[in-house]
Amino acid sequence: MKTQNFPISGPVLILPTVHGDDRGFFLESFKASEYTALGIPELFQQDNHSKSNKNVLRGLHFQAPPMDQGKLVRVVKGSVLDIAVDIRKNSKTYGQYVSVTLTEKNHEIFWVPSGFAHGFLVLEDNTEFLYKVTNEYSKESEGGILFNDPTIGIDWGINTDSCILSEKDKQLTLFKDFISPF
Repeated sequence: MKTQNFPISGPVLILPTVHGDDRGFFLESFKASEYTALGIPELFQQDNHSKSNKNVLRGLHFQAPPMDQGKLVRVVKGSVLDIAVDIRKNSKTYGQYVSVTLTEKNHEIFWVPSGFAHGFLVLEDNTEFLYKVTNEYSKESEGGILFNDPTIGIDWGINTDSCILSEKDKQLTLFKDFISPF
């Protein structure tokens, strides 16, 4: 397993060793001893699985303490552009983001720690996205930032007018009005 760190401390891209032959492939998507060495918890509280079509955009979401969540995300079918925005108010990279492209072919796994808002844009129809979270979902603790916030300036790689969003995600807070719980 190899890893890639970013200029923003916290998120980690994991490049697992993939063993493949004419039968298919095998990889370890989670191994507690290796992930713990990277600072990723070995105990997750919930697994989530979503399926979406091209141009669906989900996010930017987070859960506030004490129900805050770290997320270990990966794509098993299709591809996404995955985004993590630093919302740790005392961080020198507050309001900055990292992006990665996760695909069924690259098998990469992205660790998004607590203190980050998370979202993704689906790049192919019928994309399936899996993620493990460190805390159970709590409606009372959920929050978010508008995906196209001009202060953050995320480059989604497409004209976001064509994105398909939930009504809830269309109403999220602008960063300038955001009060971080972290």
